[in-house]
Amino acid sequence: MTTESDQLPEEVMAEIREKYSDILIDHAMNPRNVGEIPNADGHAAITGPCGDLIEMWVRISNDKILEARFWTSGCATTIAAGSIAAETATGMSIPDALRLSPGQIIKALDGLPEENRECALMATDTIKGAVKDYLALKRDPWEKGYQR
Repeated sequence: MTTESDQLPEEVMAEIREKYSDILIDHAMNPRNVGEIPNADGHAAITGPCGDLIEMWVRISNDKILEARFWTSGCATTIAAGSIAAETATGMSIPDALRLSPGQIIKALDGLPEENRECALMATDTIKGAVKDYLALKRDPWEKGYQR
């Protein structure tokens, strides 16, 4: 099976591998958990300072994230951060998800250059926003009808 990274010229991939980890490259080229969750329990969207948009959806039961999915218009590092954040958040309790840090995402990606660390912050803030949306809707369920 050929992946997208197999189709890039060897010298381009060599430059990418100098800067980014294999895990980051894999999640950027083959992101997991992409796409909206229909009738999600929580949703959030954030636009970063670079203009990248990232959205997260969560399905929650018994105060545990059963599923987290994302979509982004962003760069490869935002894609990788969203992918790993959704993967990491799946199975977490609500309190643990609300404590998810950019450092955890950076560690899971086996590092992230300083200039790309904002991507990890955007991913964690968006997961937290989706969980907070769930909590708000749980408190005021009538608001669900006003969601898009």
